[in-house]
Amino acid sequence: MQIFVSGSLAYDRIMDFPGKFVDHIMPDKLHILNVCFTVNGLKEKFGGTAGNIAYSLALLGELPLILATAGTDFDRYKDWLNKQGLPLNGIKHVKEELTAGAYITTDMADNQITGFNPGAMKHPSLFQFDGINPDKTIAIVAPGSLEDMLVYSQTYRERQIPYIFDPGQSIPAFTGDQLAEMTTGSDIFISNDYELEMIMQATGLDKNGLLERTKTIITTLGENGSLITTRHQETTIPAATPTRVYDPTGAGDAYRAGLIKGLIMGKDMEDTARMGSTCASYAVECYGTQEHRFTETEFWNRYRDSFA
Repeated sequence: MQIFVSGSLAYDRIMDFPGKFVDHIMPDKLHILNVCFTVNGLKEKFGGTAGNIAYSLALLGELPLILATAGTDFDRYKDWLNKQGLPLNGIKHVKEELTAGAYITTDMADNQITGFNPGAMKHPSLFQFDGINPDKTIAIVAPGSLEDMLVYSQTYRERQIPYIFDPGQSIPAFTGDQLAEMTTGSDIFISNDYELEMIMQATGLDKNGLLERTKTIITTLGENGSLITTRHQETTIPAATPTRVYDPTGAGDAYRAGLIKGLIMGKDMEDTARMGSTCASYAVECYGTQEHRFTETEFWNRYRDSFA
């Protein structure tokens, strides 16, 4: 089965500030804000929606094709993807840009200030789907290049390729009509509960209205699991049990990887969501979005332990 994962590739550059932002920001001077936070150091992690989903799929024994853009500083990330055995021929290199980067500073109260440079992500990856058999293909449209999100969802719809639509943090960048159009024809619309409210407000569609455009709505609920909504019923899937919760960042992307694996295996939607939950439970145990590891045996043991 061919898997297409479109979205972003990014470096997450994470810094810890040994204090609290609130102690250095004067509320009555916000109009002339000028502050400098000296951090304890910087850690660079590999991230981005497409990279994160593809990484977890590789742990599950799949080799998806990443459809994304990367910049002049991509070599370190390229080497990392090569080590995972992931193909790189869907990644377009943009010579005049840096790879997308998030610069995240966290204080001692877990408040965050983030700067994001889209860099190469401003450009489309422009993959050609000639000769693709839709019966042996599945795709996910995750947040990344806005043009890619529009074009690929339309392409999948026209070519009758089953796809998951995951607008995520890109929701504010689109009009309600664009969001409704990208949802139309998808097999699954997936988001967290806050993003679902955002898209319903933007499109003017309630859940029933969205289900006229997609077959299934999956809403992730963090530690409370996930909710599967179809035209006939709603089913709550509990979260799988991690050994510890260290960093929730990237859990959503890991969930999507488990979901795709379940669909490829022909599992029903409930079992597929349980697989997503199991994969997400590994991600929260590590600091960073591509730091977790598991064997397929470990994965299925945790699946059985969590959902006996």
